[in-house]
Amino acid sequence: MTTRDDFRFFHPLRVRWNECDAQGIVFNVNYFLYYDIAVFEYTRALGYPTPLEAPEFVTARAEADFKGSAVFDDELEIAVRTARLGRKSMVAEGAVFRGDDLFNVGRLTYVQVRKGTTETAPLDPDYVERILAYEKTAPETAGGAHA
Repeated sequence: MTTRDDFRFFHPLRVRWNECDAQGIVFNVNYFLYYDIAVFEYTRALGYPTPLEAPEFVTARAEADFKGSAVFDDELEIAVRTARLGRKSMVAEGAVFRGDDLFNVGRLTYVQVRKGTTETAPLDPDYVERILAYEKTAPETAGGAHA
């Protein structure tokens, strides 16, 4: 069960009209946009002056479970945390809340790449240290090392 207590980082977001479908609820693909925005802001919270100065990642996998429906003008909070650190990849978990109401749970796998390329690279040690210092629950690691 995902709760607000699972997260330290929250990014506020108000649902805009163009994010809703004909039923008047947030169109499903927009939850991935919300997670992308929140991960960008999470990087700021890790202490990078701008997220563009942080290591570069590509998305390898994205999944979401829908628990409820946000609607136009809802004031949401997008929660993000690093759940797992590998050698070249990391997993971010996210959740979308309105107050204590949970609308969505997401899990995104990112692979670090060398700046300006799609060539994979080991996770930047400084980035890993910042995550470990920031998170209230330490991310899992493969065998105690970054896999």
